[in-house]
Amino acid sequence: MNAMLRHLIRGASAVTLVTLFTAGLAQAADAPGMRIGVRGEITGVSPDALKVHANSGENLVINLAKDTQVRAVTLANIEDIKPGSYIGSAAVPQDDGTLKALEVHVFPPELAGSGDGHRPFDLAKGSSMTNGSVGDLVVSNGRVLTVNYKGGQQKILVPEDVPIVNLVPGDRSLLKVGVKIVTFVTQSADGRLTAQSISAGKDGVAPPM
Repeated sequence: MNAMLRHLIRGASAVTLVTLFTAGLAQAADAPGMRIGVRGEITGVSPDALKVHANSGENLVINLAKDTQVRAVTLANIEDIKPGSYIGSAAVPQDDGTLKALEVHVFPPELAGSGDGHRPFDLAKGSSMTNGSVGDLVVSNGRVLTVNYKGGQQKILVPEDVPIVNLVPGDRSLLKVGVKIVTFVTQSADGRLTAQSISAGKDGVAPPM
């Protein structure tokens, strides 16, 4: 553990680090500004910051910037996904080279193109995130989605018990005590966390991403 990380863990901003994934912590300490995912429940709200109890058990202070994006997460189902829908899915690989979804979120038309592509993700070991447009959708034969993005394509199996949600534009009125969120933050050299985007559950929904 380097000196900077030891100092941050001892100091007042220690909670902003120890809640994050272990590997992400080490990288964040050495590379301020990298993007890190935090999942948890809001325990306090002020005009420029949130207090969040993270799923790992620690308590964070996450700052809000003028350009922090807020989106609402609402319940959806497989019937809400049509050919041409723009979706994102965290998934893990199967033996046949296809992917098995851990969750699926459906973007509204105005957010089509958000995060287009296929990349590693931190929801589970070996997981990936695929954002793209649905080509084929086979519900009667295993709930399989073909997702197309610039430069590639993935086939994703969506099991019956996998959560499916809508991800829609929102505002800071969604940020209330007790609301479950997923937020992607950057960490500055002094240990401060600043939210770049926040997906907030609406009507008791817990974002599954």
